[in-house]
Amino acid sequence: MPKSKRSKVVSLTKTAKKTKEQKGKIFEEVQANADKWKYIWLFSVGSMRNAPLKDVRKLWKDSGRLIFARSSLMAKALGDSPETEHKTGLHKLAQKIQGQVGLFFTDTEPQEVIDWFDDFKVPEFARAKNVSTKTVVLPIGAILQHHSDIPEPFPHSMDPQLRKLGLVTTLDRGVPSLTSPHVVCKDGDVLTAEQAQLLKLIGEKLVTFKVVLQARWEAATGELTQLVSDSEMANAATDEVVEDAEAGEKDAEDIAE
Repeated sequence: MPKSKRSKVVSLTKTAKKTKEQKGKIFEEVQANADKWKYIWLFSVGSMRNAPLKDVRKLWKDSGRLIFARSSLMAKALGDSPETEHKTGLHKLAQKIQGQVGLFFTDTEPQEVIDWFDDFKVPEFARAKNVSTKTVVLPIGAILQHHSDIPEPFPHSMDPQLRKLGLVTTLDRGVPSLTSPHVVCKDGDVLTAEQAQLLKLIGEKLVTFKVVLQARWEAATGELTQLVSDSEMANAATDEVVEDAEAGEKDAEDIAE
């Protein structure tokens, strides 16, 4: 007798248990690293992308630990009051945690850390709702993609997709081309999904991944040093810094492993 194709009820007990275990693991990781390292830095990320964040983790794997997880979980692990703080003064840092931020644990001296992150910037493709930082215009002629040192024309198979993104194209010897200039975006535009996709296709990167150090806690003194103003922290907390909820959770899982 063939099996029924009706939808079956699937128990979420295992999923809930896994999530609880992951949270517990991250909680323990935060406290273990707070015990291990001399400094804990609170940071936010501009134009968050998973790949550069993983690069940062790899580059510091021998001299630091980076945890990027839910802010409420990290704050709870540190302890957000004098009565619950894991170590002296950590409640001051925990109270600064808001929005999508991370913790960086290291013994490296502060100025070296500041200099390193000041230099670490990675150009990235903008996404929908990002603000354009320049005007991008496609000239008359073959539409080129700038993914290498030598720009290359699009293959004819891409012509339908380019048209869907708003380009009025013609095929010139099999190459998608323009008979008049096309403004992809203007400086200050809030990008649409179509604009963001077209910018990515042509290889135009308009945003920069960067880590912004906000505050530092020192184990020896229990003191907190704030590097940016409260208003700057609040602004960073409202920025979109993860690709989506699943990406953010996956990052947390990766770091906890």
